Amino acid sequence: MPSDVKQPAFVLVRPQMGENIGAAARAMWNFGLDRMRLVSPRDGWPNPASVAMASGAGRLLDDAVLSEDVAGAVGDCDLVFATTARQRGMTKPVYSPEEAMREAASRIAAGGRVAVMFGPERAGLENADVAQANA
Repeated sequence: MPSDVKQPAFVLVRPQMGENIGAAARAMWNFGLDRMRLVSPRDGWPNPASVAMASGAGRLLDDAVLSEDVAGAVGDCDLVFATTARQRGMTKPVYSPEEAMREAASRIAAGGRVAVMFGPERAGLENADVAQANA
């Protein structure tokens, strides 16, 4: 179901378990989102455990783009959001999820490319990852 509608790419940075990649794919598919990028999955890629958890979203997994590092995953994007629950002390704008998606929609409508990064399950994004984001 690759979408003709422009949408943000969702970047999973160093995901730890194939099952979690599959669950993320299923959640994305439920909302009509199909642009997944993976940065250095711990258990390798492709991962059979992800397919079972994707439950019908296998096509999204087939089309997932694999990168070795964050720069490779988001290098073509004009706007990159890093998701985090911790204060980072960085001089970056902070958006609520609603504000971020409004900004993403505006940028995409103007022809821009947007990505949203999520970190590893255990500890989230590292400061070096967040540093590569705009917000």
